[in-house]
Amino acid sequence: MLASDASALRGALEAPMREAGELARATARGPLKQWTKGTDRSPVTEGDIAVNELLRERLLVLAPAAAWISEESEPSTSGRAGPLAWIVDPIDGTRAYVSGRSDWTISVALIQSGRPLVAALYAPVTDEMFLVSQDGGATLNGTPIRANPGDSLNGARLAGPKRYLDRLSGLTPEILIQPKVHSLALRIARVAQGTLDAVLASGGSHDWDLAAADLLVHEAGGVLTDFVGRPLRYNEPQSAHGALIAAGFARHSALIELVRDGKTEFA
Repeated sequence: MLASDASALRGALEAPMREAGELARATARGPLKQWTKGTDRSPVTEGDIAVNELLRERLLVLAPAAAWISEESEPSTSGRAGPLAWIVDPIDGTRAYVSGRSDWTISVALIQSGRPLVAALYAPVTDEMFLVSQDGGATLNGTPIRANPGDSLNGARLAGPKRYLDRLSGLTPEILIQPKVHSLALRIARVAQGTLDAVLASGGSHDWDLAAADLLVHEAGGVLTDFVGRPLRYNEPQSAHGALIAAGFARHSALIELVRDGKTEFA
């Protein structure tokens, strides 16, 4: 897919994302059926399933050659063989969705040869629409966004798992620990937006949690990698990832050095 195609597709994503957001909110206003799945007993609701089916119908029209990989669809290893794939989380932050909080999102990315090419992230309650394409920049409600520059951790606003933040604050007590953002994708997008300076994530997140936010951070002048500094690859046989750091380019390097320096363990 060419860059011009990605730019056009980026614009075409907004309408189905808004439609999916309204469907999720409407479903939550009634009696919400929910259940659990997997060994971690993570919650699923009828809103997750309804949004998944709507997006599948809309997105496969936009890029019919792409495979479909979603948190709420049956896994298909055959779908990972091709270079193009939609990676979708119908509702990222289902616990927040169920409890009536605002920090849940709908996350969509089109992957080409292992990396996101175009993506959208929508927070329906706060009406925040993030759109991004490779080499086309990132926007929030139509306004370009940038990750914060600089490498200092003094006064830097960080969010992530408490155990990581506690260990970092022992090394750099000047960091400002921020409240939890329940959607991991939205937490990372806050780095692209500049309202957070850095985000850490524990291991176990999946392609659908990360792909859209990864492209947002990258196009906003930041970096998302594992703790060794390696960029992420998507639409691979293994969809789960290890512990991660997202930040502006220089600050990301400073955090990687702290993690590597041997003064503390980040397991």
